[in-house]
Amino acid sequence: MSSCCSPSTPPDADRSTDACSPPVVRRPASPAGLDLVDIPSGTFTMGSDDPQADPADGAYPPHEVDLPAFRIGRTAVTNDQFAAFVDASGYVTTAERFGWSFVFGGLLPDDFPPTRAVTAAPWWRQVEGSSWRHPEGPQSSLDGRGQHPVIHVTWYDAVEFCAWAGCRLPTEAEWEYAARGGLEGVHYPWGADREPDGVHRMNVYQGTFPYDNTAEDGWVGTCPVGAFEPNDYGLHEVTGNVWEWCSDWFATDTYDRDRRTAPTGPTHGSSRVMRGGSYLCHESYCWRYRVDARSANSPDSSTGNLGFRVAADLEGRSPQG
Repeated sequence: MSSCCSPSTPPDADRSTDACSPPVVRRPASPAGLDLVDIPSGTFTMGSDDPQADPADGAYPPHEVDLPAFRIGRTAVTNDQFAAFVDASGYVTTAERFGWSFVFGGLLPDDFPPTRAVTAAPWWRQVEGSSWRHPEGPQSSLDGRGQHPVIHVTWYDAVEFCAWAGCRLPTEAEWEYAARGGLEGVHYPWGADREPDGVHRMNVYQGTFPYDNTAEDGWVGTCPVGAFEPNDYGLHEVTGNVWEWCSDWFATDTYDRDRRTAPTGPTHGSSRVMRGGSYLCHESYCWRYRVDARSANSPDSSTGNLGFRVAADLEGRSPQG
């Protein structure tokens, strides 16, 4: 997958699966103030045959999928919600253990010390001391960002939060079905036009990437959850703002071979699916701020534009893979 969207931990970094496996923590009696929406059972067309989509993303062919009813977070998990988890459990995230995470260079101060860049996407910087607590490095904090989505969390971190909160990550099919809000054949949660009547409906990069963000949608970096109108299922910011982890392993041929009823993706892989795009998506290089787009990253990777929302099954089934 393209490192421009959300860079992967480099092969020479010591972030093995065993090292990243979080400790077992206790679950609370209820899911820590999470607001989950009931999504009805149904059949929908998953994927896209748009010729502009990157074939390497594997979002083709469009195919019908049947899903039972489930629940999903109205918003991405916030810094305040994640802090409640950390305070209750003592959990330490992958980025905190290893001392660094990826930060978009355009968010760093002009006098920030030199940092290692991602070769294929030099706007991404490997910043020592960056983590969910310090999104742009040790000089930054969460002041005023309690209701922004938590970032710099790996797939492992997200799964452990879910275990503590008594929920799970959504499957990729559940995510797309919920993000569509009942609409078919369109790219956005509200319809076919990215900015209907000239109104911005999501937080993506405006201007000339990566040098000039005009912030025409109102935000540079993340925005608070609920800043934009929800889709018809009541979900906010399913496109733009932050990429969201899903439970599935990623494969480019998933749509050719996955089952059509409650699919859960491949049984193994090297990367996990992420959905929705982020505040860094720009039409010039990353047209993935769509409900039918998909991307992936290694489960031990953490970046400044990658978070998650939770899901739960109405019947107690948990398809977490």
